[in-house]
Amino acid sequence: MTIGTILLIILILLLIGAIPSWPHSRSWGYGPSGIVGIVLVVVIVLLLMGRL
Repeated sequence: MTIGTILLIILILLLIGAIPSWPHSRSWGYGPSGIVGIVLVVVIVLLLMGRL
């Protein structure tokens, strides 16, 4: 596995963990999941372009 694939898997797990429906992150709001989602989109675009 390449570093890009490992990074993509870690970001997906972070996105799932930051969803506000979980009890530990209910008071955080949508901020963390939004930020992780944007980073995930950037990484996916970089992977598709072959830059990562």
